[in-house]
Amino acid sequence: MRPPLGPAGIVVDLAAIRANARLLRATAGVPLIAVVKADGYGHGMVACARAAQEGGAAWLATATVEEALALRAAGVEGPVLCWLNGPESDFAAAAEAGIDLTAHGVADLDAMAAAFAGRPTPARVQLKVDTGLSRNGAPRASWAEVFARARAGEKAGSWRITGIWSHFACSDEPGHPANDRQEQAFRDALALAETHGLRPELRHLANSAAAILRPSSRFDAVRCGIAVYGLDPAPGEATDIGLVPAMTVTAPLVGVKELAPGDAVSYGHRWVADQPTTVGLVPVGYGEGIPRHASRPGAPDAAATVGIDGKRRPIRGTVCMDQVVVDLGGDRPPLGSEVVVFGPPAAGGPTAQDWAEACATISYEIVTRIGGRMSRTYVDSEGAGS
Repeated sequence: MRPPLGPAGIVVDLAAIRANARLLRATAGVPLIAVVKADGYGHGMVACARAAQEGGAAWLATATVEEALALRAAGVEGPVLCWLNGPESDFAAAAEAGIDLTAHGVADLDAMAAAFAGRPTPARVQLKVDTGLSRNGAPRASWAEVFARARAGEKAGSWRITGIWSHFACSDEPGHPANDRQEQAFRDALALAETHGLRPELRHLANSAAAILRPSSRFDAVRCGIAVYGLDPAPGEATDIGLVPAMTVTAPLVGVKELAPGDAVSYGHRWVADQPTTVGLVPVGYGEGIPRHASRPGAPDAAATVGIDGKRRPIRGTVCMDQVVVDLGGDRPPLGSEVVVFGPPAAGGPTAQDWAEACATISYEIVTRIGGRMSRTYVDSEGAGS
């Protein structure tokens, strides 16, 4: 179900979120942790969290404590994990809300112990180990110290270690040797944790790509982000399991004009017509998160496209703050015609992955940055719109 055509907007189909969650759960054969950080990858955190749970997600995950607390404030229940800590992170509030915090080292555990002082029941804490991403997570040299401190905190009643986890660096390249190294390192960490008396209920390593492509890494749960929203986590690697993109971005066509050979378009005159054509004006730009380099100056044949009347129309000239110009190739669609910026293939335009390839980036960035002045509308193709 789609709303009537109006100003530029984002439509998110919650039925697609539910279906993707069911599919990922069935594919992996273990519980699904649905990642809803960064406002649900631009899709809306709260609505997508609920839809993912309806589709069978056993857990939700956010990056920050603040995001996790926002879920609770919205009435979202069930297990929630967060992992990105800062000096301002409110560990006490998270523990009170039943959120699983992540410790990346002894310093985190010490700070949590201070925050949990006086609690009548143990807080919920997971441990992240660095197995080769070299971002956050406890490095191998500190694992023994971290596990010992974690077990001491359990004995003291400060917390219960509910999980141990890590994150792949190259799971979208299934043949990359780092994947084997990281999985083995994770198994080493689990074995060492066990010698320190830790018995976590959840061991998780696989992200979206690994959940689909690397069965050996599924352990007790898979932690999926981009795949929940229907986007391929490893383009070109045979990951088509039937995921459906949940987001469609549309805008109205607000202008059509004739160009003669030699007419130049937009700032910097980076595109010049070499034959008579028509161009259309679409009222979205980098103010709405449209990448400015989508027009591919110097390589116009590789420019991003939009869909109008079932045809792909390439962007011409520099993307502006509020608008883009597209090549209509001599056609004159009626003003007000729907422009599909991107969406699922059935929407009649390019996909977020098409835009990612045109912009030399990944679909994660395309959907997460989109927004600005655009409204977001939720629909449910299995029921009524919201």
